[in-house]
Amino acid sequence: MSTVKETVEVEVPVHTAYNQWTQFEEFPRFMEGVEEIRQLDAGHNHWVTKISGVQREFDTEIVDQLPDERITWRTTSGDTRQKGTVRFERVDDTHTRVELVMDVEPSGAAEKTADMLGVIDRRVKGDMRRFKEFIEGRGSESGAWRGRIRPGDV
Repeated sequence: MSTVKETVEVEVPVHTAYNQWTQFEEFPRFMEGVEEIRQLDAGHNHWVTKISGVQREFDTEIVDQLPDERITWRTTSGDTRQKGTVRFERVDDTHTRVELVMDVEPSGAAEKTADMLGVIDRRVKGDMRRFKEFIEGRGSESGAWRGRIRPGDV
């Protein structure tokens, strides 16, 4: 597995950044290669990605979610193996630090080569930069889910 980590500071309050991140079906608007996410229930999502012409489908489950602090997930089925945590840290009333740490296991020859060349790392950095532009451009979240998921709930 490869670990990628990226942090951005966004010019919105912590609740706004967190609330927007809970809107998984909006991810294709700022995540390169993500074609669709369907939220199946509060803790499960189905992803469709297309990267370098290779389409992958997989399911994720949220294993820990604490409003305004963190969301942790892992894949449960499909062509992709990953797990990660996004953390939200209040800087001040109008700024939030968003840190994404992901462990990704490239599944095919193309993905393994892309990983060795740093493509996955650059993609995550670009996705976080686009999230910053997306949320700052909106100025408010497009929705919110403020529920709590504890490890062992799913």
